[in-house]
Amino acid sequence: MAKKDKAFKEILEHCRVPPKSDIRLKDYDTGWRGSKGVRALLGEKEEEEQKERALELLEQNRRKLGESQARLMAQDNYGVLVIFQAIDAAGKDGAVKHVMSGLNPQGTQVVSFKTPSAEEQDHDYLWRCYKALPSRGQIGIFNRSHYEEVLVVRVHPEFLEGEKLPPGKKGKKFWKQRYQSINEFERHLVRNGFMVIKFFLNISKEEQKKRFLARLDEPEKNWKFSVGDLSERDRSDDYIRAYEEALNATSTKWAPWYVIPSDHKWVARTLVAEILAKRIEELGLEYPQMTEKVEADLGATQKELLSEVE
Repeated sequence: MAKKDKAFKEILEHCRVPPKSDIRLKDYDTGWRGSKGVRALLGEKEEEEQKERALELLEQNRRKLGESQARLMAQDNYGVLVIFQAIDAAGKDGAVKHVMSGLNPQGTQVVSFKTPSAEEQDHDYLWRCYKALPSRGQIGIFNRSHYEEVLVVRVHPEFLEGEKLPPGKKGKKFWKQRYQSINEFERHLVRNGFMVIKFFLNISKEEQKKRFLARLDEPEKNWKFSVGDLSERDRSDDYIRAYEEALNATSTKWAPWYVIPSDHKWVARTLVAEILAKRIEELGLEYPQMTEKVEADLGATQKELLSEVE
């Protein structure tokens, strides 16, 4: 096996959440920069050398993603749904910007899910996600997603009141059913030709604090900060428990979760791009083969164009 393939296997083993697992996020190093196999990719010496190599890999994978997207659009049999989840300031927007910058906008859609509207609350919680799904030939990116319903709503169960649900207890059975519904939803997508790739960007509380302070210190970043971010930060332990339960319950063979170490933005973006490029390659995308008749028609058209008098 080539050195890069070994390193990629190591990345998967480090980041991928096994189905029916019982992971704890404290066991995932948010500042991870790779063990020996991965450092062979990123550079064995100083962090600056690793950063430089990471940028080269990121650019290589952006090109690969662009090439795969062109085949995806031409073949028009498959679609790809990429999901980003994280606590505040973990770098979702930056990952979308830096990893997806090589994609053709015509075949890409990015959806950011905010507080549900009145119309959305008049439907089941998956309805707005169904509406936002990519079509065949497209790469769809969910910046937050249906998982908010088992994360922020789990931490703030009072939000359930706005969902107009039938009366009844909202205990363990209720949340277990939500996980089951999400798994069934994603399995349905995969069975119908839509690959689902899910990333949880994992940062430490210390790194989150640094990024919050940067947003306050730099005027051009002030707009990113909300006073509500601090109250949510106070519930960080609750969010960790909600994420752990969701990751364990919904990382499946058909739609696995990848926990991405994100204290170093350059590491997170490199890993996301590497995983995306490799996973989409698994679809075995090819440009459509022309039939003999179509080839003959194209040949005749070319001949006609070449014979035109200028």
